[in-house]
Amino acid sequence: MTIEFDNNQPIYLQIMNYMKGEIVTGKLKPSDKIPSVRELAAELQINPNTVQRTFQELEREEIVETRRGMGRYVTGNEQTILTIKKEMAQDVLERFFRGMQELGFQSEEILTAVAENIASRTKS
Repeated sequence: MTIEFDNNQPIYLQIMNYMKGEIVTGKLKPSDKIPSVRELAAELQINPNTVQRTFQELEREEIVETRRGMGRYVTGNEQTILTIKKEMAQDVLERFFRGMQELGFQSEEILTAVAENIASRTKS
């Protein structure tokens, strides 16, 4: 796992977002075991407390679950994964629309640009 950390956002949030992305894209599947705190901290060369906080937040959001004596696993709840995917998509859309509006596009122009882009991709 390689993550380019951004100094403008807490590391634990960046790891959470990375792991959520791995889950919604299917790279981490429901019920897959995730690395231990020590393994991930060593791999990312960060403090284990940061990884522990990440895992606590992922558990609080019911994205991962702890199985006593066995470790942590991706939730098997498909609805939870679908909800995360929709939330992440909403974030992407918010950034996209904000960027387009900053460029001076109006709603109709944004819709036209999106429709043209989709049409050009389906022709290929």
